[in-house]
Amino acid sequence: MQLTAAVAFLTILQEESVSVHTYAHSFLQVILLHLEQRDTGVSNAWLETLLAVIEVLPKETLRHEILNPLVSKAQLSQTVQSRLVSCKILGKLANKFDAHTIKREILPLVKSLCQDVEYEVRSCMCRQLENIAQGIGTELTKSVVLPELIELSRDEGSSVRLAAFETLVNLLDIFDTDDRSQTILPLVKSFCEKSFKADESILISLSFHLGKLCHGLYGILTQDQHLRFLEFYKKLCTLGLQQENGHNLENQIPPQVLEQEKKYTSVRKNCAYNFPAMIVFVDPKNFHMELYSTFFCLCHDPEVPVRYTIAICFYEVSKLLNSGIYLIQKELITLLQDESLEVLDALVEHLPEILELMSAGGESSVQENKLSSLPDLIPALTAAEQRAAASLKWRTHEKLLQKYACLPQIISSDQIYYRFLQRMFTIMMTNNVLPVQKAASRTLCVFLRYNRKQEQRHEVIQKLIEQLGQGKSYWNRLRFLDTCEFIIEIFSKSFFCKYFFLPAIELTHDPVANVRMKLCYLLPKVKSTLKIPADKHLLQQLEMCVRKLLCQEKDKDVLAIVKRTVLELDRMEMSMDAFQKKFYEKDLLDQEKEREELLLLEMEQLEKEKQQNDGRPLSDKIFDKKRKEIKKSKLIRSQSFNNQAFHAKYGNLEKSASKSSTAAYAPSVSGLAKTAVLSLTDDSFRARSASNVPPSYSPNPALPSTSRGTSSTADSKNSGNKDPQPRKAVSKSRKSNP
Repeated sequence: MQLTAAVAFLTILQEESVSVHTYAHSFLQVILLHLEQRDTGVSNAWLETLLAVIEVLPKETLRHEILNPLVSKAQLSQTVQSRLVSCKILGKLANKFDAHTIKREILPLVKSLCQDVEYEVRSCMCRQLENIAQGIGTELTKSVVLPELIELSRDEGSSVRLAAFETLVNLLDIFDTDDRSQTILPLVKSFCEKSFKADESILISLSFHLGKLCHGLYGILTQDQHLRFLEFYKKLCTLGLQQENGHNLENQIPPQVLEQEKKYTSVRKNCAYNFPAMIVFVDPKNFHMELYSTFFCLCHDPEVPVRYTIAICFYEVSKLLNSGIYLIQKELITLLQDESLEVLDALVEHLPEILELMSAGGESSVQENKLSSLPDLIPALTAAEQRAAASLKWRTHEKLLQKYACLPQIISSDQIYYRFLQRMFTIMMTNNVLPVQKAASRTLCVFLRYNRKQEQRHEVIQKLIEQLGQGKSYWNRLRFLDTCEFIIEIFSKSFFCKYFFLPAIELTHDPVANVRMKLCYLLPKVKSTLKIPADKHLLQQLEMCVRKLLCQEKDKDVLAIVKRTVLELDRMEMSMDAFQKKFYEKDLLDQEKEREELLLLEMEQLEKEKQQNDGRPLSDKIFDKKRKEIKKSKLIRSQSFNNQAFHAKYGNLEKSASKSSTAAYAPSVSGLAKTAVLSLTDDSFRARSASNVPPSYSPNPALPSTSRGTSSTADSKNSGNKDPQPRKAVSKSRKSNP
């Protein structure tokens, strides 16, 4: 009941249900009355409410209602609980009054509590000295707070010494150079020496604050002192590893030894957390000589928490090393191959940035294969994905697939095609987790966008249409619609209209209601890819499919969605071939995408000519010119439309321009009507981009039919491929794990 009341009072304050004056008049005395409850949990709940109230109360109310009674509450005659509460209230009040009031009324109480007979009170007051120092300013801190901290650092209670050490570290910025060198540095050296000899209680805290401590003392250390701190850090990084030999079975290890090993693991974990700060301490230029062996040990530590922490810090380490990042390539492979998925999950968070830094900062300058000096990268990436897929941690698998979308700017198009792209297809077709399938679908679309060879692009597009769009399983056809949505996002409107518009709207004839329903939700996006008057014939096809759904749909749920979709389609304004003000940004973005696709086509043609006429300087110049044009167009697009279709991490692929081109695949459909529609589609694509098409470009001949076969009559039905699933498919068994 008391806990509920404390929470209710705090909620009233936070939601500003009453004025501050009314709150102080009605509730403050009740809160103060319950501060000394015997139950620690209840007392802390009321104290938390009071500390929140102090933030909003006026100074006069604070002085009369809280500060004045606090003088008697902080006396030795009061209970330990009362004095502990007084310490925390004093720390909060220090920022509410001017320095003169603090010096006259608060500091005497602070000194008294710092010399309290109970170590819990001294420790609690010591931890509040940081807040008090911020309230009284530098001069009073040096004359009043620093002497108290020095005395508390020599206290007989280990918890008091620990509190004094942590407060000193947090206040380093306040003290000047003389105080740091003459007072604080000797104390810190004493702490470091005692931590190994007689006072292991502060070892965990010391390892956690070591990076901040080295940063604060950096300017005053001599070369010898600098080396001592570095050696101390290295010693902490391997603490406990020498004692692991001889313990085979956990039940044979004494409890005290297990407890000590847990403590040592925490120390090494803290050292891993501070590793970026120590790189700054030694200077990144000296990393190889001073810290590489330590980094190697942390990446190969036997305990998962240590490797997890160093994996989190790997990106920061990469940024600090800059051009020396090639030194830690092997450790990247080690962490990618780590048996713990927690370590992999931590590393994958910034994997695209790490790989990009490695490709840009390594010693190799070969554009085609930027990480050729790291042959184990691709096997490590594929093995990591397979381990994630075999586990129950689908969120790690999903994240990994999302991050793989950065690979076109890291490795060659052929490597992606043979080692990753086919795997994306397999995941889309066989995985049972929907978010994982969608992640694989989007990454596959990125791979397709930057694929370099027309033959490979033809195969991918054909597989998407035949195995997904025309697949026997309704689940695959649903994933085809997801893929269409990603293609609309990543590619130009012309590309979607040329290759995926007709296969998408053919699914209006699908025998499964769920597929038709999903298509209805997608139709507004499909319509947004059309431009009038060039795509008038495709608009007519879309309208015909929608009319057919309205007339022939028998499922009431699908029909309701169709009616809503029709209203939305009617409200949509069509984009014109010429730029319009309301669509200016979107049209400009689409024009940049289309221009990239055409430039990549031309680059592919020039690359073929370059291979045939190897050694011609003219071809090299043209090739470099086109690469620069693509880099420039991507830079403009990423700067102008950072929040648009392509994610910022993967959209700015300046360095991958020579690795991709847009497919020139034209699926043919049977029948004269369908042939006419397809030729119009091809003509519209060529008409849109005629000004940008190079003389060397010529579209590929049509490949064998991949369309599901759309009939031109309104009452035709797709009876050749009956879905074995029920009309309204329920896919509960395929839902993702929670």
